[in-house]
Amino acid sequence: MKTPGSLTVICGSMFAGKSEELIRRARRALYAKRVVQVFKPSIDRRYDESMVATHMGVRHEALPVKNVAELVQHLNPKIQTLLIEEVQFFEDSIVDLLVDLADQGVEVIAAGLDQDFRRRPFGPIPRLLCSADEVVKLRAICLKCGQPASHTYRMIEGKPAHHDDPIVLIGAQESYEARCRACYKLRGEPRKPFKIPQSRRRS
Repeated sequence: MKTPGSLTVICGSMFAGKSEELIRRARRALYAKRVVQVFKPSIDRRYDESMVATHMGVRHEALPVKNVAELVQHLNPKIQTLLIEEVQFFEDSIVDLLVDLADQGVEVIAAGLDQDFRRRPFGPIPRLLCSADEVVKLRAICLKCGQPASHTYRMIEGKPAHHDDPIVLIGAQESYEARCRACYKLRGEPRKPFKIPQSRRRS
C-alpha cells in the first residue's frame, strides 16, 4: 500500500515561533529515522547562510537554494520528509512542486509569513494554504501592548514604514515588530472604506 503524503503549512507573523516549530518537526522526523531534507531560500542570511535559525538562537542545518529549480536539483530521490523555511520567498511554482511531492507520499512541511508588512497575502502562501492538509497558524506577542499579535510591522530608523515601501526587506528585530490589530498603523495606509455606524457601536 502506498504511503500517504501530506502538506503542512506553518504560518504567522514574525516572532511567532514558525522556525522553532519547523525545527521541532525536523528533529521529530529524524528521530523516526526518516530521510529528511531541509531547504531555505539563499536570500535569507540573517543568522546563518546554511542554517534554519530561530530569533532565540536555536539552529538546524539547511541547504540554501536560489529558486525552485535549484531545490529540485538537490532533492534526494529517497526523500520522506521535506521541510521548507521562509517559503514566501520562493516563486509560485513551489506550490506545484510541494503538492506533487505530497501526492507521491512525501511528508511536506513549509513555514513562512502569511502576510507581508502591509498585511497583504505574501507570495505563494495563499495557494499553499488552500492546498494544505494541515495549517498551523501561530501568533506572536505585540511589542507595543503585549496582546496576541498576528501582523508583522516594519520600522525604518525607529519610524513606521510607508505603505508603499518595497515588500521584501530582509531583517529581524532592527526592522520588524509583531503587532496586534489595534496597534498596527503604517504611514500612507489607505483610509478604511467601511465604518461601523455609531448607533451600532453603542449597542
